[in-house]
Amino acid sequence: MDILKSKAIQSFIKIADMGWQMGWHEINGGNMSYRMTSDEADEVKENFRSDGEWKEIGKDVAVPDFAGQYFVVTGSGKYFQNVKDNPEDSFCIITVNNSGDKYKIVWGLSNGGRPTSEISAHLLTHSIKAKATGGKYRVVYHSHPKYTNILTYILPLKSEVFTRELWEMMTECSIVFPNGVGVMDWKVPCCAEIGIATGRLMEKYDAVIWPHHGLVCSGEKLDMAFGIMHTIEKAAEMLVNVMQITGGKKAQTITPDNFRAIEKDFNLNFSEEFLYEK
Repeated sequence: MDILKSKAIQSFIKIADMGWQMGWHEINGGNMSYRMTSDEADEVKENFRSDGEWKEIGKDVAVPDFAGQYFVVTGSGKYFQNVKDNPEDSFCIITVNNSGDKYKIVWGLSNGGRPTSEISAHLLTHSIKAKATGGKYRVVYHSHPKYTNILTYILPLKSEVFTRELWEMMTECSIVFPNGVGVMDWKVPCCAEIGIATGRLMEKYDAVIWPHHGLVCSGEKLDMAFGIMHTIEKAAEMLVNVMQITGGKKAQTITPDNFRAIEKDFNLNFSEEFLYEK
């Protein structure tokens, strides 16, 4: 099968273009990766090249659970706006060696290049989410959404504060991301440290905010990860608007007991740290 006719690849292209249309990917900002199923990889393997060079994933980074598996990954320095029209130059498919500490490109980046510079953060997050979900989660998506970033200059950089404030913007938020949103301290992008810190938070959350930088979401499918990011950014925009209009004072909001009612009716399990009395 032609790789570009694969449903998995078509979905990857679609979500990348949607992210660009949302304004989340200025210039070469953001990156995305998808762990292919064995069937998805098998149907396009005839197109893979065998002469790729093995390269380190990152210093002291290894994901042995992914030995021999394949990932679709956006390219470093590539623009999301070009993914739809020039996919072979914009992203690649990589595989992981038996030790789990190296990768090689088997398709894509036709004009040269390498996977996203944050590849270590992606693969570490994939590893943690796969273990936590019995292998169900296959997507890691990072973007630079405007209003989520704005909030990192306003709210305390605490997971419980961000979660509660975002949940209060729309009843559905607590249903879409019931585990809340993780928030880390600021870190240099593209280094192993940010990958390790993201991984630790991803053991608990499906979404992690990188202060003054962006948002990382993980999900079972590409549209699920996109949907979580979309919901968080919409709630962030609403919160910024509320702050602008009211000076940060809400006349009324969703209360802790309201959230407990949602928790009961939707058979969810909210952490009490998000339901504190203000």
